[in-house]
Amino acid sequence: MAGGGHLLEGTVAGGHCLEGTSSGGCCLEDGLSVIGQAIARIRESVAYCSGSPKREQKFVEAARQEGIESTKKLALDCETRWNSTYLMLETAFIYKDVFFRLKLREPQYRCLPTEEEWELAEQVCSKLKIFYVATNLFSGTKYLTSNNYFPKICEIRIALSNWLRCGNDLIRNMATKMLEKFNKYWDVIHGILGVASLLDPRYKMKSLDYFFPRIYGVDGKYHIMRIQGLLSDLFNQYQSKQGSSQPPPNATPSFQANIPCSEDDGSVSDFDMYIAQESNVVEGKSELDFYLEEKLLPGTPNFDILVWWKATGPKYPILSSIARDILAIPVSTVASESIFSTGGKKCGLTRLELAKLKETTT
Repeated sequence: MAGGGHLLEGTVAGGHCLEGTSSGGCCLEDGLSVIGQAIARIRESVAYCSGSPKREQKFVEAARQEGIESTKKLALDCETRWNSTYLMLETAFIYKDVFFRLKLREPQYRCLPTEEEWELAEQVCSKLKIFYVATNLFSGTKYLTSNNYFPKICEIRIALSNWLRCGNDLIRNMATKMLEKFNKYWDVIHGILGVASLLDPRYKMKSLDYFFPRIYGVDGKYHIMRIQGLLSDLFNQYQSKQGSSQPPPNATPSFQANIPCSEDDGSVSDFDMYIAQESNVVEGKSELDFYLEEKLLPGTPNFDILVWWKATGPKYPILSSIARDILAIPVSTVASESIFSTGGKKCGLTRLELAKLKETTT
């Protein structure tokens, strides 16, 4: 927080990363484990067909005969990096019929997946694509503002809930495991991401109004008010440090209306009171109220929210300070190679020996 301190006395995850990428990777890893046998057979098939230049040439010729125009090449995955496994499967699905053709021609090719394995693998991977796209988004470095992640996180949350109603038992079980892990992440970050979405002039309340009823059902309104209340609390905290909030310079001006008296006896009529009250309604509004009431900006692909808030700083000084702190919170500080790794951290023999040596010397 600018000027030191913590956002709402530490109840908001300000100044720390939100660790969205590692959670998405764990969820996708769970999904791929459901089709472990199919992945093993497809991996063997890819290894066989790309094992020599002669086999590669036969595969290309078979693909041409099947009328497949894709120029993607088969690529064997790295088993400890789930993104490479996902991409291997995505390419293999394109050439599924080619593998069947080769089975008829190549007696040494004995690892063709069954039709059921192909079908299940395609179903699972089509559902996991949203995680792959989101993880690539989260691991980016050129668009670090946290407002970008709220819609994608909500889409994943809704997708997982929908998969629980799938007719396939394996996919339902997969969704249950994934949702359990995802909820641990969701419960921690969806509040601060919701605030970041409110600070996006293209979304404001609309993103909450759209996603939360779909996620929470009848409780959606309560959670919308909770996120709005969180932004309001932040506004009050920043306002107390910066001074009272003045209405935006180009907002409807506020007037101190002098309540007129009756020309006859100096008394104030009910009508005069009504006019005075209506004239003073704007006095109770803060810059937060004015901001939320303004029309949404049109969505543009190259919109730079940080530049927008910098330019709008004189109009919304307190909100621009909040935006500067909230939007700069990274979703993850995990290196991309760690995000896509399923190998875990390993302690080599040398390090173990050093640890033992340290214990004996101390």
